[in-house]
Amino acid sequence: MEAKQPRLLDQVRESIRYKHYSLATEKTYVYWIRFFIRWSGLKHPKDMGAPEVEAFLSMLVAERHISPSTHRQALSALLYLYKEVLKIELPWLNEIGRPKEKRHLPVVLTKLEVQQAIQVLNAANPTFGLFAKLLYGTGMRIMEAARLRVKDIEFDHGAILIRDGKGAKDRVVMLPQSLGPALKEHLARCHPIWEIDRRNALPGVEMPFALAKKYPRADQSWAWFWVFPQQTVSTDPRSRIVRRHHIYPQTFRRAFQVALKKNACFKPATPHTLRHSFATHLLQSGCDIRTVQDLLGHNDVSTTMIYTHVLKIAGGVRSPLDSLEPDSPHHFKK
Repeated sequence: MEAKQPRLLDQVRESIRYKHYSLATEKTYVYWIRFFIRWSGLKHPKDMGAPEVEAFLSMLVAERHISPSTHRQALSALLYLYKEVLKIELPWLNEIGRPKEKRHLPVVLTKLEVQQAIQVLNAANPTFGLFAKLLYGTGMRIMEAARLRVKDIEFDHGAILIRDGKGAKDRVVMLPQSLGPALKEHLARCHPIWEIDRRNALPGVEMPFALAKKYPRADQSWAWFWVFPQQTVSTDPRSRIVRRHHIYPQTFRRAFQVALKKNACFKPATPHTLRHSFATHLLQSGCDIRTVQDLLGHNDVSTTMIYTHVLKIAGGVRSPLDSLEPDSPHHFKK
């Protein structure tokens, strides 16, 4: 008997996992593909083409007022569906116009604003305070910090290894000297959590790729345990295994927003702003831009150059207004 073909969205998930895309990408692509199918009256995508795709994208722009980045995201999801899942190579796939990418200056916090935010976070939850220090002190992305393992911190060398970062790249960042003792104390507090999991015979932590099969007991070792473990166990969204996960980024994002509001900081800042602040403050201190590029993990120095535009504004360029004499009744007399 012929095997039943998987549902379309299951095929999408299987294809994405085969290519080792992140869970966030999987959720995003599945969302837009499902949205497209429902909007088109539950027609199968293979029975539709360029007119339906362009009409869908036009609706998103005209009625939902989505941003150019969201427009590109929805288009990428549909192109992935046709090219990688349905294996349909049609001329119109490459003819659909992409919205022009806009470069925005990054939001940057001052050193005082960073310090005040960390103080509020530390008072509410010392783990969140330490996590914020790590983001600002190393320039890591939030998911890179959340996925850190105990073995990735090299206290003797003063370095942190970031494994499988954005673009599936590894890199090394500095371990701030002031953060070393606090991280050691934090790991000492996390060790009992690891011991409890072992006593309760819980499955080990998630392992990348096929390492769980290659090293069957590594997922239960202290070396592979999360630096920032979640306090409670949860169900793995892909394997459905109940295990200890790392800290939830969304929980920290909410705490960070609360900290900014308490300090009356109304900049549109997110935890990623700490990465922008790290780069800007390094350049302000005279650090070489190539070094900053390596620390951030940018492929092209032109990406890092955007922080120099912030420096031009915040630097020593003096406005001509400041060169005028103080206002006086005779100042503007001819």
